[in-house]
Amino acid sequence: MGCFMRVWCLLLVVQILVTCSIGEDPYRFYTWNVTYGDIYPLGVKQQGILINGQFPGPQIESVTNDNLIINVYNSLDEPYLISWNGVQQRRNSWQDGVYGTNCPIPPGSNFTYVLQVKDQIGSYFYFPSLAFHKAAGGYGGFKINSRSVIPVPFDPPAGDFTVLAGDWYKRNHTDLRAILDGGSDLPFPDGLIINGRGSNGYTFTVDQGKTYRFRISNVGIGTSINFRIQGHKMLLVEVEGIHTLQNTYDSLDIHLGQSMSVLVTADQPPQDYYIVVTSRFTSQVLNATSIFRYSNSAGTVAGPATIGLTTQIDWSLEQARSLRRNLTASGPRPNPQGSYHYGLINTTRTIRLQNSAPVINGKQRYAVNSVSFIPADTPLKLADYFKISGVFSLGSIPDNPTGGGGYLQTSVMAADFRGYVEVVFENPEDNVQSWHIDGHNFFVVGMDGGQWSAASRLNYNLRDTISRCTVQVYPKSWSAVYIPLDNVGMWNVRSENWARQYLGQQFYLRVYSPANSWRDEYPIPSNALLCGRAIGHSHP
Repeated sequence: MGCFMRVWCLLLVVQILVTCSIGEDPYRFYTWNVTYGDIYPLGVKQQGILINGQFPGPQIESVTNDNLIINVYNSLDEPYLISWNGVQQRRNSWQDGVYGTNCPIPPGSNFTYVLQVKDQIGSYFYFPSLAFHKAAGGYGGFKINSRSVIPVPFDPPAGDFTVLAGDWYKRNHTDLRAILDGGSDLPFPDGLIINGRGSNGYTFTVDQGKTYRFRISNVGIGTSINFRIQGHKMLLVEVEGIHTLQNTYDSLDIHLGQSMSVLVTADQPPQDYYIVVTSRFTSQVLNATSIFRYSNSAGTVAGPATIGLTTQIDWSLEQARSLRRNLTASGPRPNPQGSYHYGLINTTRTIRLQNSAPVINGKQRYAVNSVSFIPADTPLKLADYFKISGVFSLGSIPDNPTGGGGYLQTSVMAADFRGYVEVVFENPEDNVQSWHIDGHNFFVVGMDGGQWSAASRLNYNLRDTISRCTVQVYPKSWSAVYIPLDNVGMWNVRSENWARQYLGQQFYLRVYSPANSWRDEYPIPSNALLCGRAIGHSHP
């Protein structure tokens, strides 16, 4: 075969491969208009944030490896950003949608997110990440289904429901933000809502004898919740993209920022039943209800909804330990989840992160290892890319608690690509914490009361623990995770308690690769917004 023919054949093969690749990874297009609108979640008119006139916003329906093109028009009177809770943005922190990585969308402008749900399945949500907008709505469900060629460890359900539950305030987000800016903490929430509505404002209709999937997320501001369905058992099947051992529960604790899926069979007498969400670990108990209605219902719900668990921390801890990985199930790819032996890999570094609530300059702040984060004038990712000095410095947050008072800093921690790190979240306070790491999943190897020490490792689960992106830390307790740093970028590590996040309980983890290769990280998007000291810099 001549040289020309060999080159021609090679080009033909490449074209076929590219065409097949595009065929396997379809595109889904969304156009969203973000506006203010009147909403009545707790029966009182207030200003909410709507997406295409909806609260909650439109559900994102996707399949593993889909490319999502989401064009967001900001019709508010202030800058806006959307982030994607639990979506890993493989090699693409440019699309993460937090202020450390993205310039906000100015009022009257738009920005198109281009992201791929690469090698992921599961139940997640999106939310507004800027200016305490989350307290006004602007969130919605984000579903990533398995590809048809990958087996799922349960029969297809008859229906698939998304439940977005959490605490709510009757005050506008601007009023709540002013309280925090003034140095005070938020008052107790006014209630709980389910899918944007108060008690009995939402109905899920089912057929008798059929099984349904409920994807439940805690989208609240500051409160853990307990979820249950009156008279029905729940079979847990997925936690933030990981198939679990299919244990049965009467009720489930879901902490701030967490998501999970259960299967529920309509196997009771045909009538209406309560779906109940109860606040957890709060001095005052809040409840919200929805209706679980049989399509052939013979009667309405009977009596008031029963009050659920309130302060039983030991019970919640034991339930958390019962969440285990299904080692025989495939994940987003056709290989068993258990083939990755996380417990046999030596960690390269231990990071201990301790939360605190210091008063700094006469105002209430929140901190990690004594550092209370303050946003820079330029997104950190842009400053890093354009090599703009003076925006942040690596090592501006220590690896261990200092024991000292709190101070203000734009805190960024350096980390090496492909490192394997032990992170211990330590909570010396009296309330439950909830921690999230963007861009990654981590293995929850242990949690217990008291002070963590090296001896605590003797009781780690190194075989079949759950892998997730958000972990709770109980009062005066610790939670330990192993995290493979397999995603280059500038990643937000934050409290999911939104007042704490807003007042400094967060930092950024810079996962760095010296290769400067598309293999490790995508280049800056051509439509990237520039702001702060990045204005005037050129990019493709």
